[in-house]
Amino acid sequence: MDNKQIPHSVFGLIGQRLDYSFSKAYFTEKFEKLGLEDHEYRNFEIATEADLLRFRESVTYNPITKTTNGKNEIIRGLNVTIPYKESMLKICDQLTPEAQAIGAVNTVVIEDNKWIGHNTDVYGFAKSLEPFLPITQNALILGTGGASKAISYTLDALKVPHLFVSRNPQGEYSIPYEKIDGDVLKIISLIINSTPVGTFPDVEDKPNLPYDHLNKNYILYDLVYNPSNTMFMKMGKVKGARVTNGYQMLVHQAEKSWELWND
Repeated sequence: MDNKQIPHSVFGLIGQRLDYSFSKAYFTEKFEKLGLEDHEYRNFEIATEADLLRFRESVTYNPITKTTNGKNEIIRGLNVTIPYKESMLKICDQLTPEAQAIGAVNTVVIEDNKWIGHNTDVYGFAKSLEPFLPITQNALILGTGGASKAISYTLDALKVPHLFVSRNPQGEYSIPYEKIDGDVLKIISLIINSTPVGTFPDVEDKPNLPYDHLNKNYILYDLVYNPSNTMFMKMGKVKGARVTNGYQMLVHQAEKSWELWND
């Protein structure tokens, strides 16, 4: 095939509020370093789930599109972020067993117009948690969105008992923030914030926790990465806790996505 006929490869991120997304900057730099001039990473801001469905249909009916400069391009892979990780379960044609078990998709591989849903958050979180292992006590997962499901799946694999914390708890393994007190924290060593609370520009926000009970025996893991030092982390540091943000998780899951897109 003539090189001029090979479609420009497009990858991208689906979600809301993507102005400060990690993925676009990361993959743009990666493509430049690899000399992949025919590759591009874009942000696809989707306002509603109905718009998400329309986006899928447009890609399906026009898999190869022509740009204003006359180039052909094709979308080969997507990352998915808040609030569509669970919505994507209904959008994909096929799910990996892991994505099905977790109940959330954060990476889509597009092959012959078929959308295959994966979850690389599990891999990313597990790799980023390695410096803190072993976890000797229980864990709290703040939030019940798509990311929390991957966290729970990973903790199950590591045999770390855990509870979800939510403003509207459902089920026996979920509790409200008001229930977290000194007695609860005595049996906890890891607290993971899987909510967007504290994300730029709301950098003064933090999860509603009794931080005074924390000490050097705790690990505070914030999936938020912008800012790099969140108020949640700062409150933990003051009490001597070990803290980390979600940057390394994003790097590991991004590399796993790239591996899947090129498999």
